[in-house]
Amino acid sequence: MPSIHWTGKRLAPLEPASLITDSVVYPNGFGYPRLKPVNRLILGDNLAVMAALLSEYEGKIQLIYADPPFFTNRKYNARIGRGEDSRKPDEWKLVKGYHDSWMNLDEYLDFIYQRLALMYRLLAPNGTLYLHLDWHANAYARLILDEFFGADHLLNEIVWAYHGPSPIRSAFNRKHDTILSYVKGKDHTFNSDAVREPYNPNTVNTFKSSSKAGFGKVPDLARGKVPEDWWYFPVVARLHRERTGYPTQKPSALLERIILASSNPGDLVADFFCGSGTTPYMAARHGRRFIACDDNFRAIHTSHARLLAAGTAFSIERDSSLGFPQSKAPKSTEIRIADRTVSLRTNLDLEYWEVDPNWDGKIFRSAAQAKRPARGGEIRLELKTKRMSNLCVRIVTARGRQYQLNVQTIPDAANGL
Repeated sequence: MPSIHWTGKRLAPLEPASLITDSVVYPNGFGYPRLKPVNRLILGDNLAVMAALLSEYEGKIQLIYADPPFFTNRKYNARIGRGEDSRKPDEWKLVKGYHDSWMNLDEYLDFIYQRLALMYRLLAPNGTLYLHLDWHANAYARLILDEFFGADHLLNEIVWAYHGPSPIRSAFNRKHDTILSYVKGKDHTFNSDAVREPYNPNTVNTFKSSSKAGFGKVPDLARGKVPEDWWYFPVVARLHRERTGYPTQKPSALLERIILASSNPGDLVADFFCGSGTTPYMAARHGRRFIACDDNFRAIHTSHARLLAAGTAFSIERDSSLGFPQSKAPKSTEIRIADRTVSLRTNLDLEYWEVDPNWDGKIFRSAAQAKRPARGGEIRLELKTKRMSNLCVRIVTARGRQYQLNVQTIPDAANGL
């Protein structure tokens, strides 16, 4: 089979990250403090993180979705405003998102090659990998995947089509991405009934009107059909309730189809370029376990806030060489406690805040949380919590800055006893 080569192509020696647990999040306090989460959200370079996970997860992940940089050589900003007019980008409130910039194609291909090698090792024998790219590099990536999986293990080349404005006037508008789906073995998971969709009304009417339609084959019109390998889902820019502001966010419906088709409840789903957290969010919503990773602290904060609505506990870990941007809370920020209610007073532009009622000085265990509404409105500034002995409050702003306030409580007064 043909293969692709570039300057210096070789698998580099593994340098595993040293992972430490930063916090454990119990949405709405469920499971606090004894439940040990099986779900992991990790801050770190995914190459080092995957190397660290090999000893525990090699050959055990049923589904990996990968949405890496596309080789666009662009810099992406994140939107942090709320209620802004999408038609007026000059008025958007922006911060740095992430860079998809490279010295040359060789550098990009080596970046992809090293990571796909570890994804292959982590994937279970019946597992499936979905690699999401576009016209910039999908052809090169397919040859790399052929090298690891074998060309005959390509399950599908999926086209995700969408609408949107384009500045192109000298060619057809580029309005699709390519998702390459590869499997390790013939016994891979594919739940066709879980992803069926209704037949087009024209098809239904045709079979109703003619007994000869379908050349003698009559489909089960009530059951619906398995989707083709071209999918139409609107981009997130058109889905106001989903938008997090994180650049290149993918729609929930797209990840839902992938997760339902290629995993079962209880299976382990991984996304090592998790960005806005669509994969772990949808995995949790459908009863799957997840591992999600990104080297951008803004991605971890965005995913963290989003996962609060999924209702399942998760740990937040980080490479020991990395940390979240920390600041000292301004004097205008105050914490008040009465009858097991924690009240926050602040002028900070909050993204979310959370409370650990029994801070041990090591791992922050979040027992109560509030996040800024996606489509406007005010964030809650009061949280009910458990019996308090050493209260700690964490605040994350829209710009990704983290603040921590420790409050020594007097048990009788703090708990209203």
